[in-house]
This record gives sequence, C-alpha cells and structure tokens, in this order.
Amino acid sequence: MTTKILVLAGRRSATLDPLAEAAGVTHKCLVPVRGEAMVGRVLRTAAEACPEVDLFLSVEDFAAVADEPTVARLHAAGRLTPVEARYQIVDSIVAASQVSGFPLIITTADNVLMTGDVLHDLIAEGAKGEADAIVVVAEKTDILAAHPDGQRRFYEVRGGGYSNCNLFWLGSEQALRATESFREGGQFAKRPGRIVKAFGVMNLIRFRFGLETIHGMFRHISRRFRVRIKPMLVTDGRLAIDVDNERTHRVAEEILARADG
Repeated sequence: MTTKILVLAGRRSATLDPLAEAAGVTHKCLVPVRGEAMVGRVLRTAAEACPEVDLFLSVEDFAAVADEPTVARLHAAGRLTPVEARYQIVDSIVAASQVSGFPLIITTADNVLMTGDVLHDLIAEGAKGEADAIVVVAEKTDILAAHPDGQRRFYEVRGGGYSNCNLFWLGSEQALRATESFREGGQFAKRPGRIVKAFGVMNLIRFRFGLETIHGMFRHISRRFRVRIKPMLVTDGRLAIDVDNERTHRVAEEILARADG
C-alpha cells in the first residue's frame, strides 16, 4: 500500500499565535520563512520528494489557507485533500486517517527543515514491517551541531539526549493508540508532568533518571500502548528544529540561507 502524508496546520486555540500576529496572517502555518509560507514549504518538499504520494492537510478552515500558492496548486491538481481539524490534535489525526487510510506519515506545517531524504527513509523503514508506529528522533549532539540555538530541551536517557523531529509513521488503525500520548499537546521536555498522564509514573522515573537507552524507552512505551513503537534515529540534526517562536524562526531562516548558498 502507498504511504500517505498528513500535514497538521490547524490553530490550537482562538488566540492568535504571536508569530502569526507579527507577520499579519491568520494562521501560524502562513508565517513566511525565507519568503515562503511554512505550510507551502512543507507541502512542496513532500510533493517534490514523493510525487506518487497523496497529501492531506488538516486545518479547521481550508479557506484560510486555500490561496497559498503551493496549497492552491496541489489542491487544483487533485494531489491535496483538505480535512477538517478538530480541537484536540489526536482527534485531528483520527479524523484525517479515516479519510486518508494507512500507512500514514504525520508531520506539522511548521516543520520547515524537513527533507525529502528523511521522508524516503521513513517510508522504507515502515515498509520493513517491524513496527506499528515509528517516531523520528535526532541526537542532541547532531542538533546542536546543526545550530547551537536550535533546541534548548532534550529527552535525556542513558547514552545521551534526544529530540523528536515532528515526523511520525503509523502503519494501521491499531497504531492510533500511540497517538493518545499527544492528546494534551506533547512537548514533554517542556512539561514533564505530561509524561505521567501519557506514559505512566514508572516511565517518568526512567526518563528522569536516565535508566534506559532510547531503544529501551520505546520498548517500555510499546508495552504500555500494546503496539510496536520504535525510534528511527537520524543524523541530520536540522530535522529536530521546527518553528515554534521568534528564536526558532530566526534559526530556521539562518539554516535555510546556508543551504541556499
């Protein structure tokens, strides 16, 4: 079965995101990075890297983003299907998956440093059939090498620190159980209390005291959700840097400027 790609672009609250307000746009996903709206860059990267893959865009009001050039072009060509976002991110994923089917790659519209190479690697990893869900993660040393200001919080486990790359692969409807950990928004490094609700007290202890390697932690999480969840480690630290605020917006523009020469 052909993998599909879902880009999450909905607003999480009625309050306008500070980056969107500063840029004079209605949605954070429309904030320009190097002159291109974030949602357009992410969709363009996916479309160019995977021309055979169907794309889905989760947003509560498609009209708000429909005029963005890449969104408009892909939608007119029949390559992009809008899906109405829900209030909770998990509910948005469930709703979109009912339209898209599986296997499904999930990313966010602010993941502007995503590359075609990592999409190909993730599709290939999923095709091995060794996991129900895959989470792309990068090591702290690689992330800081990409930009010393790119990330400030990491999941510290035995063997080093890690950060996820806002890239996930779900193999089937069964794997949706793993998304329940993000019902309150994720960001566990910023809000460790969420780990208790998502993964349980014992896994919080393991996180806090670095008692497990990254692979060991995913084995424990897999047992909790009764699905096979595994990490896919990448060496490109840029992939763990998304645009959350003014600082990471500047970082992303600097990295892209270097890439453009």
